[in-house]
Amino acid sequence: MSERLVSIKGLTKRFGDNEVLRGVDLDVDEGEVVCVIGPSGSGKSTLLRCVNLLETPTEGTVEAAGHDMCSPDADLDAARREIGMVFQHFNLFSHLSILDNVTIAQRRVLGRSRAEAEAEARRCLDEVGVEGKERARPSQLSGGQQQRVAIARALAMGPKLMLFDEPTSALDPELVGDVLSVMKRLAGEGMTMIVVTHEMGFAREVADRVVFIDGGVIVEQGPPAEVLTNPKTERAQSFLRRVLHPAD
Repeated sequence: MSERLVSIKGLTKRFGDNEVLRGVDLDVDEGEVVCVIGPSGSGKSTLLRCVNLLETPTEGTVEAAGHDMCSPDADLDAARREIGMVFQHFNLFSHLSILDNVTIAQRRVLGRSRAEAEAEARRCLDEVGVEGKERARPSQLSGGQQQRVAIARALAMGPKLMLFDEPTSALDPELVGDVLSVMKRLAGEGMTMIVVTHEMGFAREVADRVVFIDGGVIVEQGPPAEVLTNPKTERAQSFLRRVLHPAD
């Protein structure tokens, strides 16, 4: 039986009078790939950011990778070492080389020697297909390459859980496939992943479960073939009709 890696209960998040999440419950098991879909402004990214406490929940609880993230005694640094996150915009350090981008957290947070960190960085860069670019600066790489470096940076920390916040939405269309192929390989290797995405083909092919969020609540969830092909709710039907058949 798989270990539960994420447990979210009654998650509410308000920004002033704006209630972005309204009592969300969500569990994710070890090795599971969960794709979160929904319209812009539905709370998808906020949900993801609450998992590693980049956003602090207004109400509710979040347990992730064995850590009670909402506890006053939570060691967030220790928790975040086990939760990798890849953002929409790559968030690489522009003044550092690719190798330094992937080693800096290993050395400062994990305490690895330069040699250890560089060996792991090279392994991860090779895994995502950006070998040979170690001395380049981010500006010398394509957007797709930069995003794969961001994935390598997260993997180099040895996370139990990977969070992806619309990782392909800032890329030119021809670069999307390279990033998705890396994510597919990670999923195939058993990495636990929560992916906020608008790539329905990826969700259909890779996800174990698709979660449809609208208005800060989970409207529907289930296997991709069920949610994407035969959604039960009118709201999900309407959203997927527009996304999958925009010209209709």
